[in-house]
Amino acid sequence: MDNLLTIFRALTDPTRIRILLLLHEMELSIGEIAQILGQSQPRVSRHVKVLVEASLVVRRKEGSWVFLHLGAKERVEPLFSALDSWDKEKSWRNSDLARLNAVRADRAAAATRYFKSHAAEWDAIRSMHVAESEVEQAIVAMAGDKSLGRLVDIGTGTGRMLELLGSKADSMIGLDRSPEMLRIARTKLENKNLSHMSLCQGDMYALPLKDNSADFVILHQVLHYAQQPSLAIDEAARVLDKDGQLMIIDFASHDKEELRINNAHVRLGFSDEQISECFSAAGLLMKDVRQLKGGALTVKLWIATRSDSVSGKN
Repeated sequence: MDNLLTIFRALTDPTRIRILLLLHEMELSIGEIAQILGQSQPRVSRHVKVLVEASLVVRRKEGSWVFLHLGAKERVEPLFSALDSWDKEKSWRNSDLARLNAVRADRAAAATRYFKSHAAEWDAIRSMHVAESEVEQAIVAMAGDKSLGRLVDIGTGTGRMLELLGSKADSMIGLDRSPEMLRIARTKLENKNLSHMSLCQGDMYALPLKDNSADFVILHQVLHYAQQPSLAIDEAARVLDKDGQLMIIDFASHDKEELRINNAHVRLGFSDEQISECFSAAGLLMKDVRQLKGGALTVKLWIATRSDSVSGKN
């Protein structure tokens, strides 16, 4: 009973309901919520504190930013079912959703500006963080000796992963949201004897691919740019066929705030627990984790397979 009362007390202020509905759409920082609601950050923080105490919202600190996401699925889903049932018209939510879309647009525009201005230097920027040759050796080793079948590289950038793993794949698709990056990849890979490769524009949250159309999917130094990493992993899992594998290469959790400020990183790396939870939610099972320490950052490699492949389900 006390647990139930805590939840209902947390919902007695309309601002807190608005915050929950916004977080139901996407993970947001406290500053972004304040911008959407037209309220001060201290006031928003006070409301967030109540929601956190009710376990409806979870706070995650990354450097100087605090991101918020919804609490456990079994705790919040009944709440949203009730809200949808009680509020059929939903007209009062429209202004908040419009301002949320503006935040989305601002984020996308900032990322697009960055990619456009740094496209030609992409490989050089990656190599500044950790020795790329060591990372590539680990990628090849973790991929194994067997054929990778139908390979999909999400956020292909300059196409380096296609070049590196091309001899192991029967077919390859490189996807990137940026036309500039795809133009660079096409130029770079033109004479690499990769006739089984194709490049196309695509969003990591909505891949232009059918279900079960890939055997091996890779996200190489892409996830730290994702506003919603779990959704990107869900989408990657969607296209995996039975026995398919997903490999993620990214940074371990760190506090290098300058990467967010100067290099448009949305996430300051990931912990094994974060990646494992995302895999599990997407129906994947962690197979292996490796780490490469070098310089100021540690590079991690995570690989997972479809859980039904392991369990023998159809």
